[in-house]
Amino acid sequence: MTTPSPVFPRLPLFGLFGAVGLSLVVAATGRLTNIGAVETTGSLVAARDLLFADAPDGSVVVTDARDGAPVEVFTGENGFVRGTMRGMARTRKSEGIGPEDPFRLASWSDGRLTLDDPKTGRHIELQAFGSANVEVFGHLLTAHGETR
Repeated sequence: MTTPSPVFPRLPLFGLFGAVGLSLVVAATGRLTNIGAVETTGSLVAARDLLFADAPDGSVVVTDARDGAPVEVFTGENGFVRGTMRGMARTRKSEGIGPEDPFRLASWSDGRLTLDDPKTGRHIELQAFGSANVEVFGHLLTAHGETR
């Protein structure tokens, strides 16, 4: 005697495929037409090219790329800085780019703070992660040899 195979109802299955297909069409349309894209209107207020490196003790050392001066040393957790820079470094590593090229931290007149990797084209709008995290990176625009 054979056991009948379970049959999945067709109507929910067609609904699922329809929803996935519609999502793909909407996403592709938005990407191709820039509908829903956020336009930035601010002008550059300040920018600083920075190098980030992991120290043997686990801290993150930040230096000014222009003159090599120490900017800040993050000790302990500092999860947001560590996580953000690890993600940026992972992208560079996957593209065969080393850590010797700086990242650009910039503040804008409309209140935005951005972190860019000119080598990979990766761009992060830091305000999307909350004011406390923006403050940590914003401090790097003016810091000189501090430890946090």
